[in-house]
Amino acid sequence: MNVAMGQKPFVAITYETTESNKTGSWRFLKPLYQDKQSPCSAGCPAGEDIGMIEMLARQGLFKEAWETILRENPLPGVCGRVCFHPCESVCNRKDFDSPIAVHALERFLADAAVGAALTTKWERLPQKNQRIAVIGAGPAGLSMAWFLSMLGYPCDIFEALPEAGGILRWGIPEYRLPLAVLQSEIARIEQLGVRMRTNNAVVSETFDELRRSYSAVFLGCGHAHGAPLGIAGETPESVKDGLDFLRRARQGERPLCDGFSVVIGGGNTAVDVARTITRFGGNAAILYRRRREDMPAFGDEIAMALEEGVELEELVAPSAIEYHNGRLRLLLRKMKIKGQDKDGRGRIVFDGKKTVKKVIDHVFAATGATAAEPWYSPPLAQRGVMGFSHCVLLLEAGGAPVIYGGDLTNEAKNVAQAIASGKQAAMVLDTYFERGIDEIKSRLEACVVGDGPALSMEAYLGGPRGGRSSHLVQYGEINTDYFQNETRVTQPRLAVEDRSCSFNEIELPITAESALREAGRCFNCGLCDECDNCYVFCPDAAVIRSGNMENRHINYDYCKGCGVCAVECPRYALIMGGEGL
Repeated sequence: MNVAMGQKPFVAITYETTESNKTGSWRFLKPLYQDKQSPCSAGCPAGEDIGMIEMLARQGLFKEAWETILRENPLPGVCGRVCFHPCESVCNRKDFDSPIAVHALERFLADAAVGAALTTKWERLPQKNQRIAVIGAGPAGLSMAWFLSMLGYPCDIFEALPEAGGILRWGIPEYRLPLAVLQSEIARIEQLGVRMRTNNAVVSETFDELRRSYSAVFLGCGHAHGAPLGIAGETPESVKDGLDFLRRARQGERPLCDGFSVVIGGGNTAVDVARTITRFGGNAAILYRRRREDMPAFGDEIAMALEEGVELEELVAPSAIEYHNGRLRLLLRKMKIKGQDKDGRGRIVFDGKKTVKKVIDHVFAATGATAAEPWYSPPLAQRGVMGFSHCVLLLEAGGAPVIYGGDLTNEAKNVAQAIASGKQAAMVLDTYFERGIDEIKSRLEACVVGDGPALSMEAYLGGPRGGRSSHLVQYGEINTDYFQNETRVTQPRLAVEDRSCSFNEIELPITAESALREAGRCFNCGLCDECDNCYVFCPDAAVIRSGNMENRHINYDYCKGCGVCAVECPRYALIMGGEGL
C-alpha cells in the first residue's frame, strides 16, 4: 500500500477475541498430567511415598511429610536408624551426583514430630466385628496391629517378654536404636486402641484357644534363636549365642566377655555383638568365611566397628573347638574365592588343607537364626494354604484363619521386610473378611507400587496414590537441565573416642536447614510439584492453574499438542499421547 508523504497509514483494529480460533483442532498428540512411580518407593519394602515425602519436607511441611510416612510405615523413627535403606541404592539422583539421604530425612521427620509432641487423627474405617489376635510384638506384629487398626479391626498383641519391640527392643544395641525412640513409636500404636499383653507367652495349647476365641490370628514371632555352628566340640558353654548375648545386654546385664572374643558371622548381628563386647571392655574379632565386600552387614556399621578397634579376619571358617589351658582353642579352615555365587558374592571353597588355630577366651555364633518353636512356621505343604510375597494364609476347618508373617515368611529378614509383611497380612485378612478369598489376589495387585512387591495402604484404601500410573520413572526421563550438582547431606556422628566406651547413640540428627536442603535435592520422580514450567512455556496459554495441583489442567480447545510442556517438565509428570488417552 502506497502512503503519501506525511499521511498516516490506515490501521484496522478489532476488539473481538481470538477465542473462536480453537487451535486444538490442529492437534494429533495431546499432553496429559500423569503422576507416576519413583524407583525409591518401589525399592522400599514398606512402599513409602518417598517422592511426596521429600516434596512436602522441601516446603517445610514437616508434619504432613511425617503423616505421609505413617500411612505406609508405623515405625519411621526406627527405620530412620536401622533400615538398610534399599531406596537409596535405586534413587535416580545417584546417576546425577549422589542419592538422596532418605534415611536421614526420615529420622529427622520422626524426631521432629516427637520433639514437637505432634499427634494426628486418622480417618479410620468403621470398627469391624472381627477381633484379631497378634502373636509377637516385633516389627511385623506392630505393623500388623497398626494397619488392622486403620482398617477398623480391634486387636490384641500377645508378647512373651516384659516389653514390646521384639528384635528392636532386645536384639539391636542402644547405640543404634535408643529405647526412648522405640517406646514412642509403640505408644503411638497403642493410642489407636491396640491392647498390648506383655509377659504373655503363647504355647501350642493357648494358640489353639486363641483360634477359638478370636476371628483370626497373626503369627509373627520372628527368628529369635541363634543357629548353631555345627562344628566338633561345640556346646552351649563353648560357643555362645550372639542374639542371647545382645538380649542380655539390652536387659541391663553385663555378660561375660572379658579377654579376647571372636564372633563368627558377617551380618549385622555379628557386628553388633563385636561392638558391644568392646563397649564392655573386651577385645573382639569378627571371623567371616567370605570377604568383607561379601558381608551382608551394613557397610557403615562394618567401617565404624573397625574404627572402634574390632578386628576382621576374612576367608576363614570354624571347624572345631576345644578347651585349652582354661581358654578355648578354635580350629579354622582357610577359604578362597572361586567364581561367584547366584547372588553375585564370591563363591568360596576350601583352600586346600590350610588351617589356623586361635586361642581365645570366648566364641559367639552369629551366623543366622531360627524360630523358637517349630509350630511358629507355616505348614506350607498343608491344604488350605495360600502364599503371598510376604505372608502365608492358612484356612482350615475347625478354627479361625491363621496368617503367618515376619521372619517366618520373608526371604530377607530385616525390619523393613517385617513391616511390609504386617501390612500385607492386614490387607489379606481385610479382603478375606470383606470380599472373600477369591478377591485377595486382585486387590493386592491393585495397590502394588511400581513393579512390586511393595504395597501401598493408601492405594488400598482408595486414596489418590491409587490413581497413579504404574510406570517406573527412569533417570533418562528426568530433565536434569533444571537441577544443579549439590553435595549430599552428611549425618554427624559421635567421635570414635566418645562412642566406643558408651552405648550413647552414634548417629546424630541433621538440622532442619539440612533437611530442607536435602529434600530439595530430590527429583520427585513422576510427581507434579507445580513448578509452572508447563504454564510458562505453553505458547497457547492452554495450561490452566486453579490454585492447587489437583485442579491444574490443560484446555484442549487451544492446545496444539506441540509437546513443549512435556519436554520442559523436570520430573516427567507430563506425557504425550494419542487422542485416545
